[in-house]
Amino acid sequence: MSDFERVAISSRVRLARNVAGFNFFTKLTNENDAMFILKTMENILSKFGSFDFIRLKKLSLNECNALLERHIISKELIENKDISAVAISADEHLIVMMNEEDHLRLQCLYDGFNLNRPYREIKALDDLILSEIDIAYRDDLGFITASPSNLGTGMRASVMLFLPALEHRGEIEIMKKEVLQNGCTIRGLYGEGSKNYGGFYQISNQNSLGNSEEEIIDCVSEQIFNICEMEMSAREDILSSDHLKIKDEIFRAYGTLKECALLEETEMIKLLSLVKFGGALGFLKIKEKEFEKLFTEGASANLRELANFFEIKKEEVVRAEYINKKISELVSKGG
Repeated sequence: MSDFERVAISSRVRLARNVAGFNFFTKLTNENDAMFILKTMENILSKFGSFDFIRLKKLSLNECNALLERHIISKELIENKDISAVAISADEHLIVMMNEEDHLRLQCLYDGFNLNRPYREIKALDDLILSEIDIAYRDDLGFITASPSNLGTGMRASVMLFLPALEHRGEIEIMKKEVLQNGCTIRGLYGEGSKNYGGFYQISNQNSLGNSEEEIIDCVSEQIFNICEMEMSAREDILSSDHLKIKDEIFRAYGTLKECALLEETEMIKLLSLVKFGGALGFLKIKEKEFEKLFTEGASANLRELANFFEIKKEEVVRAEYINKKISELVSKGG
């Protein structure tokens, strides 16, 4: 694993599109219109590849929230669950949400720092959709979207970053100021309106009007490169100047996760993040891919899907028992 891959968790490109001649979702009261969009997209997607096509109204609220915790769908899609759907590729890297804030939200997600890879794939799908159905577009405004911030390309290019060293050194505000000055914006772990937990920050372009798709990719990539360098420099400084203090903090988090009897979700994220940081600094040995899943497996809705005995045990107890076991399997002390 490269140093930057210990900072940049995942790269995502999202496109917002609306079918010409149909109201936005807030006024899409005719169920026939909603069904037309769903059936049309199901047909188009079948020409592109294999997708699991899911109507949200057939899912329980907990199943919907589990998909939200896995970053597959949005809160807005759940709010529209009676008329919305999601199409998910077999490996879950390519996702199409239908009847969300916009009629279509196409997104492609890959591990690590490489926005060009998801962009190429989402562009191929977008080209197919544009050839099959009339999408709302104006020469002066670009693609017509529900939010003015998405006018133009309708693109949001984002990278999820893990920045514990910048947090530890109190340099997050410096990073935020630089990001905003360079036309990007910062969101939390679950996107717009969510809080920053455990050192996770999502950086994306602020607007899409007036820039080409390639310019947006280049702008965000340059910003991410600079932030990754800042984080790596901060980690080196911590190892040289604050070695024992941060090691003690990390080992305390490791011990708590192995032995705790009660564990709240927010505390879990913070403690897992410290253990993840311990792996990056070389204090702990971590089975990375399996460990990353704990952030979602331990979240409320996904935990309920994994464990069917909430009736007899409190959620905090179930979470503690699950994480105790997994930490023992996936993490051990390093150098």
